Amino acid sequence: MKDGNVGRSNIVSMLSRRKTVIFAALSQVEAYWEGLRPDAALPARSAVDPRGIEDALEYAFILECVAPGVARFRLSGMHLNDLMGMEVRGMPVTAMFTPEARQSVSKVISAVCAAPQVSQLVLKAERSIGRPALEARMLLAPLTDDFGEVNRILGCIQSDGKIGRQPRRFNVADVVTRHLSIAPIEPGKPVDALQPSFAEAEHVFSHPADSKRPDDTRPALRLVSSND
Repeated sequence: MKDGNVGRSNIVSMLSRRKTVIFAALSQVEAYWEGLRPDAALPARSAVDPRGIEDALEYAFILECVAPGVARFRLSGMHLNDLMGMEVRGMPVTAMFTPEARQSVSKVISAVCAAPQVSQLVLKAERSIGRPALEARMLLAPLTDDFGEVNRILGCIQSDGKIGRQPRRFNVADVVTRHLSIAPIEPGKPVDALQPSFAEAEHVFSHPADSKRPDDTRPALRLVSSND
């Protein structure tokens, strides 16, 4: 039996609460990112430790911005590989989107680093045979490199629904933006070294001939005789 005197003000929507629960990994990553901000400045990439987002690690990723609006995956959780059906490290983030959505994503990437801002994208996957309805959320939060340049992004993507046939590519249904007030960044000032547990592999260049150069045990010339 309904009480006709109950007003709409007493009705509490559970929709936002449901979305928070479904996409809980985004809330965890964003809260962790906020906790890394020293004196309202942007967090450094070197400060990111996977132990701080252990429960959301499979959904998390780090992007490197290599040009305005162009960012590639440096590190990624298994959920991204599940969505694409392949290893995504080294791929541009726009590979996860339809051609129609890629320009919008590039603009968001540029704004996250330049504004700076935190952005959350509401995503809808393309549907076809073997690809059922799939909704997702993507979080993008700016990071600085070792010299204070804003060219890294801590991100998170979590989907709701059956993945089905891979790869799954997304359209952007909405973008929610939070502009940041940050302390001035002093360019060129190095920050702490990378955490070993989340460090990216270093590429050390060595000349191929280095291992063959002569020393006391290996003479520069060697006489080889043959009786053939």
